[in-house]
Amino acid sequence: QVQVVESGGGLVQPGGSLRLSCAASGRDLSINNMGWYRQAPGPQRELVADITSDGNPHYADSVKGRFTISRDNAKNTVYLQMNSLKPEDTAVYYCKVRGSRRYMAVADYWGQGTQVTVSS
Repeated sequence: QVQVVESGGGLVQPGGSLRLSCAASGRDLSINNMGWYRQAPGPQRELVADITSDGNPHYADSVKGRFTISRDNAKNTVYLQMNSLKPEDTAVYYCKVRGSRRYMAVADYWGQGTQVTVSS
């Protein structure tokens, strides 16, 4: 089975910074894209940023210039550096890993989520 574990959330004041980490593990796991999504109260989960296996990032317009996504392929880990945080960034942040295990189809694997609260 595949495990996806996030860390790094918390409470921060407006204008502050946080760094989220997400590590994926699993036997014979081959990872394609890795990404971060967030969900404020309500049903909609939105893409924040994702990154391809060769390091090409993509960002939601709302976070461009403030957030930076990166990954360490040797560690199967993706990071999200969040600067100039705003109250509207408050949400549960989820990591998604797209990959496959030997003899199995490509699938999306999700972490349990980490809370980010931006408030004074």
